[in-house]
Amino acid sequence: MHVSIDPPGTGSTVRRIMLGASLRRLREDRGLSREQAGFHIRASESKISRMELGRVGFKTRDVEDLLTLYGVNDDADRRGLLEMVREANTPGWWHKYSDLLPTWFTTYVGLEEAAQTIRTYEVQFVPGLLQTAAYARTVMRLGFPDEPDEDIERRVHVRMQRQERLTRKDGPKLWAVIDEAALRRPIGGKEIMYEQIQHLMAVASLPAITLQVMPFQFGMHAAEGGAFSILRFPESDLSDVVYVEQLWGALYLDKREDVDPYLTAMEQLCVESTTPGGTAEILGDILREI
Repeated sequence: MHVSIDPPGTGSTVRRIMLGASLRRLREDRGLSREQAGFHIRASESKISRMELGRVGFKTRDVEDLLTLYGVNDDADRRGLLEMVREANTPGWWHKYSDLLPTWFTTYVGLEEAAQTIRTYEVQFVPGLLQTAAYARTVMRLGFPDEPDEDIERRVHVRMQRQERLTRKDGPKLWAVIDEAALRRPIGGKEIMYEQIQHLMAVASLPAITLQVMPFQFGMHAAEGGAFSILRFPESDLSDVVYVEQLWGALYLDKREDVDPYLTAMEQLCVESTTPGGTAEILGDILREI
């Protein structure tokens, strides 16, 4: 499988990718090779390649020199691109939690912050963006049984802060498909599950959220391989990114041939899962059974 997004530094993952794509287009428009560009800033061809893929941080001096080489002399154009350097090197709000979050997950948080649409399928737990604090706390404790309560609370805070974008006017659209098994799995006891299902019923009516349930009655379905998310960005230069979390790591896929099977699986899941009315019915049934 192709993994094209490396673990980040502290800056904006998407801003780095956007800036790199802009520099690549400018270089190609001038008919210059990566080797020629690298020579101009006293760097290797491989460094230019990593810069254009957004895999490294950017030095203002390097970008200024490349813009001169590429014939970008208009002050406004230069300022816009150099502002992207500043944004790409500015730590996201999640950086202060870097002592808790592994680099492979901070990559996802950065992408999630910039996404226009998030489509996710979850089979074991309620998706993190839809969890209550009590449910999230229980899940965190299961994953980190020996961690101090203070660190567990910080992890819960990160999850709650990620959810805040969903209520903003410029926030993303979230389309979640949850396996019925995840909704019936008793996480944390009856009170926590009751609150969690009530929360799902409430958010399902929000205009930015589409919630479907993959019911037991379908048996085998298109995503038997497990949970995954697909992120789409407002910038046309950026491809969709598929995120597949593993026990101690994650895959980030953005090549068309890797993304397409997941898009197909997600479309099939949405066809086979409940309508909004069916979602409300299943959630109501579960609530009455708790």
